[in-house]
Order: sequence, then C-alpha cells, then structure tokens
Amino acid sequence: MEIKVLGTGCKKCKEVDKLVREVLSEINVTANVEKVEDIAQIVQYGVMLTPGLVINGKVKVSGRVPNKADIKKLIEEEK
Repeated sequence: MEIKVLGTGCKKCKEVDKLVREVLSEINVTANVEKVEDIAQIVQYGVMLTPGLVINGKVKVSGRVPNKADIKKLIEEEK
C-alpha cells in the first residue's frame, strides 16, 4: 500500500502524517508512507488545499485533517 501525505510542512500536514502512522500501527497494516512537500507534485494530484491524503494513487482527503476513524476507514477500503 502506498500512502502519500501532501503538504508543505505546515502543522496540519504534520498532524495528518502522524495520525496516518498511528493508525497503521494500531491496525497492523504495512504501508509505504511518503510526505510530499513539493508544490508541483501536490498540484499534479489536483489538490489545491492541503493537507491532502493519497492512498494507492487516489486522493482521499483534501483541505482538512481527517480524524483517526476516517483514516482507518480509508485505509481499510484500499486493502
């Protein structure tokens, strides 16, 4: 599973990265988590508001910090 956290390094972007890693640990799922901070790469996903969350190439969240339950559901949908 490929997970990308899109954001320029702001507090909310770091929070999404932290939450994703916590959820993966809690549900015992292995994934390659990458933080994408390059604006050009973020725009290629069509994300105009950060933070963004991309799972297996699909944009799942844009412009908000999802809670742990949301992240867990999104990850489980892609397993």
